[in-house]
Amino acid sequence: MNKITLKTDGFLAENRNVVEDNPLMFLGYRIELQKGCSLRSFFQMFDHYALLAQLSVFLPDCIEQYRACPKSQCKSDDIDHLQFIKTVEMIGFPGKPRLDIFNALRGVRGKETYEIKSFRLESLLDMPLKLGILKHIVFGDKIDVFEFETMFTLFEFIDGIAWELSFQGTPKECAI
Repeated sequence: MNKITLKTDGFLAENRNVVEDNPLMFLGYRIELQKGCSLRSFFQMFDHYALLAQLSVFLPDCIEQYRACPKSQCKSDDIDHLQFIKTVEMIGFPGKPRLDIFNALRGVRGKETYEIKSFRLESLLDMPLKLGILKHIVFGDKIDVFEFETMFTLFEFIDGIAWELSFQGTPKECAI
């Protein structure tokens, strides 16, 4: 599969060559992250490729929040890094079966993962960002969760992070 790399400065690179224009043609490519990428790198991508911000209705508000944040040291002591994951969940036994597939951005500390909706964006921007695994949950049984290596497309990465960040908005006074 073709791959595209998100660099720490927000540029995309294909075969080590920086993408100058037309980022839409890379949406189906497998995304890789350059070592040292952060959530800030994700937002810098929209500074370089404004067209990508049109992929989600949530992105304009997220980008506006990002631009209001400090330019550095936006970290949390409550997590070690951010991880983008994929979940496949079989639901509906007994009953009508269905398969849900979704992506999520989680905070990780040690072996524990946390939803990020209670964190303010200014405490996440400079946290290391990593691509995670696929978790397979069968019929809601959260005890026997299977984990697999997986890949993400550039589109999944952008859309999934935008979706997660759309739940941000905890007032500063209520933030963890």
